[in-house]
Amino acid sequence: MASYASTDRARSTALCTVITTSAAAVGLGYWLFMSPRSQRFGSFPYMASTTEKVVALSFDDGPNEPFTSQIAAFLRSRSVQATFFQVGRCVERHPEVTLRLVSDGHAIGSHSYSHKFWHCLSWSRQREDIEKGQQAVASLIGRRPRLFRPPWLFRHPWMLQSLRTQGTQPVSGVFGDLLEVFQPRPEAMAARAVAKVRPGTILIFHDGFDARGGPRGRTVAAVKLVVDHLLEQGYHFTTIDRLLGVPG
Repeated sequence: MASYASTDRARSTALCTVITTSAAAVGLGYWLFMSPRSQRFGSFPYMASTTEKVVALSFDDGPNEPFTSQIAAFLRSRSVQATFFQVGRCVERHPEVTLRLVSDGHAIGSHSYSHKFWHCLSWSRQREDIEKGQQAVASLIGRRPRLFRPPWLFRHPWMLQSLRTQGTQPVSGVFGDLLEVFQPRPEAMAARAVAKVRPGTILIFHDGFDARGGPRGRTVAAVKLVVDHLLEQGYHFTTIDRLLGVPG
């Protein structure tokens, strides 16, 4: 009986070791390749170093109607300019929305063409997807975006170096609410986002979902609450290129 107990303990210890090691590896991998804040592979700014009460509001995965236009209409009513990281396929679907954003003075960044995660696992496919996304925007607005945010913030040294060689600034940010994909109550999303804001923060919301669109009504409502609250607190808004002092 004692030998069986010892064997069971040894197996349990080995299993715990495997689980702990695997969890540590996953955590390290996330921090290196997908964390908003990691700078291990090079400059990937998530905020600016400033004491000025300024915030750069940004949106990923659009354009996605009618929600992108609803956000744009509200921002126009508050004289707020933001940065929209757009998926090439969605730009082709709603070109008039992108053109309206440009007309309103918002900055347009690229967010790949297809927003497919498996493209991130092959540098050649990812590079092709990035270039195709840049071209989709450039063919519409007449100039290449100088800001790029990778889907899921997934990056590696080769991608960051390639972007910088092309004069493109890779950009991270702070997620307004990690639960946004599930569309929780606007008040809850707004509260979590406001709690993360500091001078120089780049705040991330999503006006779409991957390249498929989807309901973002609660995001629209949350953004209204966040903007009005921060304006009351003395913050002002700018685009990411202006915040970082890079070409937009």
